[in-house]
Amino acid sequence: MIIPLDAKAQEILGRTDLVIITERVDDVVLLLGHMIRMGLPAVLDNHLPRHWKQRGLSWGWTAVIWLAYILTEGDHRKVSMEAYVKGMPQTLSQVSGQAIEALDFSDDRLAHLLKHLSKPRYWHRIEQELTERSVAVYDLPTELIRCDATTVSGYHEAVEGGLMQFGHSKDDPTRPQIKLMTGSLDPLGMPLASDVVSGERADDGLYLPLIERLQASLKRRGLLFVGDCKMSALVIRAHLADRQQYYLSPLPLTGATAEQMQDWISQGVAKDQAGQLSPITRNNDQDEEVLVAKGYELERVCAVEEAGRRRQWQERVLVVHSPAHAEQQAGGLEKRLTQAEAQLRQLTPPRGRGKRQITDEAVLLEAIGTVLKHHRVDGLLSIAYEKQTERQTKYVGCGRGSAHRDQQVLERVRYQITAIDRQEEPIAALKQRFGWKALVTNAARQQLTLGDAVLCYRHEYRIERIFNRLKSRLQIAPLFVTRDDQVQGLTHLLMLGVRVLTLVEFTVRRSLQQDKTTLAELHSENRNKRTNKPTAERLLKAFSGISLTIIKDAATGREVKRWLTPLSSVQQDILQRLGLDTSLYRQLEIQNTEN
Repeated sequence: MIIPLDAKAQEILGRTDLVIITERVDDVVLLLGHMIRMGLPAVLDNHLPRHWKQRGLSWGWTAVIWLAYILTEGDHRKVSMEAYVKGMPQTLSQVSGQAIEALDFSDDRLAHLLKHLSKPRYWHRIEQELTERSVAVYDLPTELIRCDATTVSGYHEAVEGGLMQFGHSKDDPTRPQIKLMTGSLDPLGMPLASDVVSGERADDGLYLPLIERLQASLKRRGLLFVGDCKMSALVIRAHLADRQQYYLSPLPLTGATAEQMQDWISQGVAKDQAGQLSPITRNNDQDEEVLVAKGYELERVCAVEEAGRRRQWQERVLVVHSPAHAEQQAGGLEKRLTQAEAQLRQLTPPRGRGKRQITDEAVLLEAIGTVLKHHRVDGLLSIAYEKQTERQTKYVGCGRGSAHRDQQVLERVRYQITAIDRQEEPIAALKQRFGWKALVTNAARQQLTLGDAVLCYRHEYRIERIFNRLKSRLQIAPLFVTRDDQVQGLTHLLMLGVRVLTLVEFTVRRSLQQDKTTLAELHSENRNKRTNKPTAERLLKAFSGISLTIIKDAATGREVKRWLTPLSSVQQDILQRLGLDTSLYRQLEIQNTEN
């Protein structure tokens, strides 16, 4: 690297010893600038209490700088922060405008920050104000909310009443876990509200408290809440309908719904044969219209009694058939049939050493029933078997045989499966009922058509991206904290990090689509590849390699020269689309005259 020096610097170079300091800047400046624009330091400082004797960096700036490190390095360990701050004091101080010391990020101080973030009375107000500011600053759409939960496992000890508990796990069932309930804003997939509860809790009871906070943050009626089948509990649907909000969720195949679903499928099959189902299409990557589903709908009145009050509302049931889902289920059936056939043949192997034979018909029938039930193919296979008897004549007693010795006839009985045939008619009838699902909504047809509802529900993967980022980019598992309050506080901090990433991605994508242009040089494997849908991870990686070099006089400690890696055109474009100025980076070249 060649750094051009002015005449004064060259003169000093010739007569004194120099100290060269290099700080890796990379995407840290972008992240800090973006979080400042979000108002994150101010929001945290508004709600996290500060002791009147507390000195040093505020809680807001402590959290923001820690988040910048976590988002850059994917490391949330508290022990790493002091070394990190010592490695780039100039960058952090100039961008933040704060006097920063390594002791501001000691283990004790970060633990204190997490303790504050774990308290609902602070955290809920932080989420609400941050949501209000983000919606206003970035002009975000607020019509659609998705709700879902995930689990995070850890190498913790499960104690009674603790946060880490064993439960139904989406990660590792052998380890205790926490459960994270989240509500996100669609289509950008930004988390708006989250709750951290013990890992054994069921999802059903977590929806209403979250929905109440989301309504308080967005302050509007007519929101559409989308969730999985656990959100379709009658009390949740009644709550939303009573507050003039809308819901969309699939019905679980349990209880009365399981019985009703059989009738709905029968009606759907009949309508399909008569050509009366409404087609649902979308455009694929080649901009071709393809059929994704077809279905019909019916209306019904729902009612619930609560505290002596009867609540009643109109609901639409959307009965939908998905060809892709039907094909997947048919493939699963074919696999189960094949496995069942192979296992049935193994019940009656040919005679041989170590080959156990079935000699009782009742035992064979029980084994056949067990196989059919295990593979869920009862009634779909026809099994034929026969009784095989071998007779052998032997002399009674020991010794050689003779014409006058008594003889006896021994019989060896075994049962042999001779044929396994598939029942084609029942199989065809079953396949005809594959691929059906029932969704419920209280939104009118004018607000949410059948096709829009199906396509909307199919975008449920957007909230899953939050959990993916939390577990991959932010490396929440394993959690390197043990106390419950720190587990809760750290999870909340990392959810703020997901907000930052989501807004970076959404803002750049929206700008590119508005300008009808693309970005290049984001894919290291193909520098010429262009995209109008870059991920936040690739956008941040584009700033890799930026460093600040500071040359100091070894004797006096005064700065001689500063040099920052020049920003490329792509980097400048990204900053501009985020609403940030390139001066955010260029300010680092301004020499510090205080030294």
